[in-house]
Amino acid sequence: MNTVLDLPATLSFRLKHETNDQHERMHALMEQGKPFESRERYARFVAAQYLFQQDVEHLFDDARIQAAVPDLAVRGRVEAAIADMKDLDRAIPQEPLATAHVAMPEALGWLYVSEGSTLGAAFLLKQVQQTLGLDANFGARNLAAYPEGRALVWRRFVAALDSDAISEKEHDAVLAGANAAYDRFGDLLQRYLLAA
Repeated sequence: MNTVLDLPATLSFRLKHETNDQHERMHALMEQGKPFESRERYARFVAAQYLFQQDVEHLFDDARIQAAVPDLAVRGRVEAAIADMKDLDRAIPQEPLATAHVAMPEALGWLYVSEGSTLGAAFLLKQVQQTLGLDANFGARNLAAYPEGRALVWRRFVAALDSDAISEKEHDAVLAGANAAYDRFGDLLQRYLLAA
């Protein structure tokens, strides 16, 4: 419980706290993978990002996701990652979708991981600008903020998570989806960055 009144924990609270170890594992993988050491290594990171975003954006077709998160049109980074791969003169990787059989409420957990990563991407964008000379107009579009800004779009997403549209009975399934999403991105980082 998260208050002295013993109110049930909100979904966003549970996601933040119950997936913290996964979040820290992604930080460790990024540090080990050194994506900003060279443009070659960074391009490998963008490939992983592209595949993960493709998994997430596939879920946008789910009518229940559309109902739960009405502003899906402003979200997603597949096109940005494709443009970055072209800037970096890299082929677009081809892999089967990891979310082919994922639906609500698990799909919301995948979106949570993706949306959370947009907040951390502000720091990554600064790093890639400083070390590799790339920016939100060339090579690092996948790290750019949404036109409305990161914080506003994130707050709207958290409000959607904690709304009555997601029943308390569905919370565990959303958490399972988030853990599956972290596992997928971790696997992509392992294969595209750490195995390189």
